[in-house]
This record gives sequence, structure tokens and C-alpha cells, in this order.
Amino acid sequence: MSDQSIITRFENGALWITLNRPQAMNAITPAMVREIDNALDAAARRPGVRAIVLAATGAAFCAGADLKFAQAGFHDDITVDNAGAGTPPGADSAASDFLESLLRVMKRLEQAPQPVIAAVNGLALAGGLELVLCCDLVIAARSARLGDAHANYGLLPGGGASARLPRKIGPTRAKYLLFTGDFLPAEYFLQAGLVNAVVDDDELEQAVLSLVEKIAAKSPLGLRRMKSLVDDGLEQPLETALRLELLASEVHRHSFDQEEGLAAFNEKRKPQFLGR
Repeated sequence: MSDQSIITRFENGALWITLNRPQAMNAITPAMVREIDNALDAAARRPGVRAIVLAATGAAFCAGADLKFAQAGFHDDITVDNAGAGTPPGADSAASDFLESLLRVMKRLEQAPQPVIAAVNGLALAGGLELVLCCDLVIAARSARLGDAHANYGLLPGGGASARLPRKIGPTRAKYLLFTGDFLPAEYFLQAGLVNAVVDDDELEQAVLSLVEKIAAKSPLGLRRMKSLVDDGLEQPLETALRLELLASEVHRHSFDQEEGLAAFNEKRKPQFLGR
């Protein structure tokens, strides 16, 4: 088994970032955050990356931040008693640094120019759910269960759940998950609008590969611009969002990819998009 917290591979136009701490339910550590950050750097440098897939090894997608590290101020060799007397000097600073780096990497994931797809197996809780919330599309195994879970340990979200979850599924559903700490099945999130498809467990990877194949055939420039229009438009009044779409459409009209797409339509062939 790899000692790395993640495994990366490039396949059929997609960079796969696979969480790789199955013995700890892929709980998030500072090392994992750094490795995801490095993987996103690699995606930015590598031509031909049409999508990013966030997946996981083992029986869980991600159980959130590793509480053993959190209790010890993200040091391996500290034992903390119930009163917190064992908290090492600088623990608060280390925890704050961890959350800031986690938020920064989650924002990078959310704002990646490529479509980002979550392949969710098993449990996606707390920080695991927050990772899912940063993805554009979500394919979940039928056995997957998702939830916030912070309330179960007297914790507050630190990776964006209180902000992103209501925007994704509405404030009423979000508050239920935040207040109860319940883990709900993937089918619930399909109905709520967070999950795009629920598939049998043994079909999860193939379903994601098929989705990647479909996306990779499209104009990367067009997808990048559409992603920005949706994300930016959600933060604007409708009239402003419509004006932004019109302006982007006028700029895009002069792109190679639009010209190629129209030419391919007229010539009854498959377009060869170059992303420019």
C-alpha cells in the first residue's frame, strides 16, 4: 500500500485524485491537504486535463478531519486529556493553520477550471461532505451515506458546510443535517439536488469514467466559461447574471472552439476542440 495520503493518475482526459488512508476512513490530515494542493498544481501544469475526479480507496469516501490530529494540535506525539491540559503550545495556531490551508485547497478545488467530479463510496461526513460540496458533479454508490456530523462531537464546521450546504440543498435541509448530525443515504441527496446519480456500488468507477468520456469530448474553453457563468451568476441578481452571459457569449463567438463546433456540425463530423 502506498504511504501517500492520495494516489493520482491520469486516465482518458481526467486527473484522478484518490484519497488513500483507508485504515483511517480517509480522514483528512495536513499531509493530505498538501498532497491535494500539489495534485491541483500538477493539473494546472498538465495539458489535456479535461476533468478532475475526487475518489477514495477503501470502504469510506472521507470521515472528515482526523480527530486524533485535531486533539493533539496536529502533532502525532501529544496525548490530550478531557480538560485539554495536554494541549501543546501552539496547538490553536496549528489548528487554525490547518483549517486555513484546508479552506484554501477546497476553494482551489471548487474554482478549478475543469469540471470536478466526486465519486462517493461509503461514508462522506463532516470534512468529507465539505469536499463533496466543492465538486461540480457527484456520482454516489448506492450504499453511500452523507452527513455533516460536526454536531455529534460539539464541533462547528470549518471547511465551508454552513455556507455551501444551504446553497446546494436549501437552508431547511441544510439545517436539519447540521443540527442532527444524521448520515442520510445517497438517494436523499439525489432528491435534494446535491447528487447527480446513484449507481450500484460495483458500477461507481465505470459510471464516472463514462461521465468523464462525455465531458472530455466537449470544448474545454466552453466548459470553463460555462462553469464560471454558473458560479458567478449565482452570486448576482438575475439581470446582472444575464448580462454577464451575453458578454461572455459575444467573446466566445470569436473562439476557435465555437468555429470548430459549427464547422463540424455542417460537415457532419466529430469536432476537434483545442480549448482556445
